Amino acid sequence: MYSLPAAYAALLAQLVNIDTTGPGCRAFTVPLASGEDSLAWLRTQPHRPQLWWQHRNGHEQVALCGAIHCYPTLWQAEQACRALPGNWRIWGSNRFEAANSFFFLPRLMWQQDDRGERLTLFIQSDRNLQEDAQSAARFLHQLRLPQPLPSMDGQLQQRQYQPQHTEWRQRVDSALTAIAAGELDKVVLARAVDLLWDRPLPPEALLAASRRANPHCYQFMLRFEDERALVCASPERLWLRQQNELLTEALAGTAARDADLILARQQAQWLLQDAKNRHENGLVVEDICYRLQDLVSGLEVMPVEVVRLRHLQHLRRRIHGELRSRSDALLLQRLQPTAAVAGLPRAAARAFLQRHEPLDRDWYAGSTGFISRQKSEFCVTLRCALVQGERVRLYGGAGIVAGSDAQQEWQETENKIAALAALLPASPAAKPRQGGKSATAHPA
Repeated sequence: MYSLPAAYAALLAQLVNIDTTGPGCRAFTVPLASGEDSLAWLRTQPHRPQLWWQHRNGHEQVALCGAIHCYPTLWQAEQACRALPGNWRIWGSNRFEAANSFFFLPRLMWQQDDRGERLTLFIQSDRNLQEDAQSAARFLHQLRLPQPLPSMDGQLQQRQYQPQHTEWRQRVDSALTAIAAGELDKVVLARAVDLLWDRPLPPEALLAASRRANPHCYQFMLRFEDERALVCASPERLWLRQQNELLTEALAGTAARDADLILARQQAQWLLQDAKNRHENGLVVEDICYRLQDLVSGLEVMPVEVVRLRHLQHLRRRIHGELRSRSDALLLQRLQPTAAVAGLPRAAARAFLQRHEPLDRDWYAGSTGFISRQKSEFCVTLRCALVQGERVRLYGGAGIVAGSDAQQEWQETENKIAALAALLPASPAAKPRQGGKSATAHPA
């Protein structure tokens, strides 16, 4: 096991032997002694982009630093993946409008799983591997040792809502009119809250607080090259592909989760038995199966279950199938946006949002994860914050169906925004409502 300084030196020593002047790729791995926090390590590094990611099951953590190549679409990342070793991963995020994405082949990866902790350096070139080895050596010389994560201190200066409450009610009324006219079955409306502070807030500190407060979620921080950082604690898997085996899920149907365990169980039981929520979950299942029908064989839908989060509970049904051919870009096209973040029918819901929702969702309700030839996995980017200096933008969505109430849906978005807002210095968003029922049937 190596300390961090010894690991840096060991990786440098292995680069000395690279003499290939043609194309190629190599990966060098050294085991790390446990005890350091990879998130604290990542914050001190000068290289961009960065990604810290933890699986919702908690069995794998990854910290990525620097990029060999960046790709603006998942399709381009997939093409590049075909020339890489089968276990090399390209990581990144898709916006809600997935035509614009951000993916990168990392330079350095700190990985922790059931095999322990290790540091892996990647070099790759389509022209001259030795030149990239020299770039990697310069990269290693600039690495720093971790420092304790800073605290989230600050005073809230301003709070801005997009849309304001009156405009939200108008959008809900427009949605209900379209639903009554038969144009839609449902549409998911989104809100954003911009919080302006008296000083920059460290996104790593927000993620560290989220790791403690929001277990059983995908946790990640993606720091872009322009210093914006996307922080997320998402409960929802978009898909997992292992070779040709595909797992996805319908996460739709929402109830509050009370701090009292007896009340929380009662809320979960209500959710399981509520006809409206079960119907909405069934619609999402049907939509997923319809989108995948020509890509997979032997689709199997598992029984409904309750996913319990810190403030909310959701209905989930897992869906399993065997892909006839592998294409992560095609899976993205079929599965994003899900019915739980856009609506049904998908084309009609997206057309409605283009007319009635001027909010730029940006990365919210998109997807984040990795692809490789062997495996890919993405979560839906929910319960997220976009952090840029003194500004923190938080997002929440609500599924509008026949019978929805604008005020209840507003409160539902407050509950979802609170997943991260409650961790900020002044708890600036409303605290989650502790009622038993919810008018919203979607996890957006």
